[in-house]
Amino acid sequence: MSEKTVRVANGQGFWGDSPLGPVRLVREGPLDYLTMDYLAEVTMSILQKLKSRDPSKGYATDFVKTLERILPEVVEKNIKVIANAGGVNPRACQEAVLETIRKAGYQGVKVGIVSGDNILDRLEELIASGEPLKNMDDGRPLSEVLHRVLSANVYVGAEPLVEALGQGAQIIIAGRCTDPALVAAPLIHEFGWSFDDHDRLAAGTVAGHILECGAQCTGGNFTDWRKVPDMARIGYPIVEGRADGSFDVTKHPGTGGLVTIESVSSQLVYEMGDPKNYITPDVVADFSSIQLEQVGDERVRVSGVQGRPRTETLKVSISYSQGYKAVGQLVVAGPDAEAKARLCADIIWKRLSLDGVEFPASDRLVELVGSGVCFDGIAPAPENLSEVALRIGVRSPNRADVDRFGMELAPLVTSGPPGVTGFAGGRPKATEIVSYWPALVSREKVETQVVIEES
Repeated sequence: MSEKTVRVANGQGFWGDSPLGPVRLVREGPLDYLTMDYLAEVTMSILQKLKSRDPSKGYATDFVKTLERILPEVVEKNIKVIANAGGVNPRACQEAVLETIRKAGYQGVKVGIVSGDNILDRLEELIASGEPLKNMDDGRPLSEVLHRVLSANVYVGAEPLVEALGQGAQIIIAGRCTDPALVAAPLIHEFGWSFDDHDRLAAGTVAGHILECGAQCTGGNFTDWRKVPDMARIGYPIVEGRADGSFDVTKHPGTGGLVTIESVSSQLVYEMGDPKNYITPDVVADFSSIQLEQVGDERVRVSGVQGRPRTETLKVSISYSQGYKAVGQLVVAGPDAEAKARLCADIIWKRLSLDGVEFPASDRLVELVGSGVCFDGIAPAPENLSEVALRIGVRSPNRADVDRFGMELAPLVTSGPPGVTGFAGGRPKATEIVSYWPALVSREKVETQVVIEES
């Protein structure tokens, strides 16, 4: 008999990725597991706000819609689905998924949830127990901004996902588990890897890191973009894992995109940090140990991954309110467009000052899109521009001042220099600034729960 392989694919690199990814993955070729990654740091605060307004909200609703579309293939082909779509309300997401399955007429489908990562209601308790939840960037204790905290979620690893698989769940919904854990969990479950087997855990983590951004490892966002065929039908990535921890990165035959050492390497270095210390809740992976080999068309083999024991702490993603902002845009066209755009910005600041509204330079944003702002200080700016987009914004703890700023863009169409056009999107309104607070918490202070229900 040939060596057992497990096919794990990722059809969502983020909330907002193409809905075609999961659909094509389950229809265009064989698959054992489908993972979908929905969460980013700012997403958690948005979901928490939605839940505070409606207890039935707080999860990635797109997941339920996608699952409804692919449910026949998932059930008939016995594909297991793992997603962190639960956000801050995995239970509500589970209920919505079960209702979708029942409406479709399928019985006996086990849907599991992983919770326990949401510690928003425990922050005071944790601080009192000696967990300062210091900001990892500047060392400040969380108590300084505790009254402004919007969300707080611990990054959990593969262990509770493996537990849910062990209990027979076909669909697993997690909250803020790490992106790589979605892929590592099926490999750990299928091959029976121990959580003390650091090299294999590291291999599963690397597999998850390669897949976590979806098509970004199959030619998306690739520097040599002219070499990427049929990008409209780009194939989403699949890992074919083996018991020894080695795996192949590939995609379904006949799909667009490419799988080469270069495309896989591009994803490996994405958000990597220290290559020798890629820290996850499950293991510390050494990216410098990774061996890549092109073993066929659209197939890269990954082997040799080494790992070390997990840390005693878990990372916490905390968001908090830090005032208000507003950003607007005008297109300025005609001769001397750049000079006219800069004059427009100057007019706005002076008119606000006439009305007693001041913003310090550090709280102002002025960008001339088209004049080289993306490469400022790196490449020479173009000259004699006949068209630029003025992107201008402010931030302040005072919401009224921010809204007052928004009133001064449209008037430039008739009371500014010639060529001011393209005012779109309406008057800029003040929106809340959500800031990120990374912290650490002792592992023993966090306990996850797994609940399985059957349709």
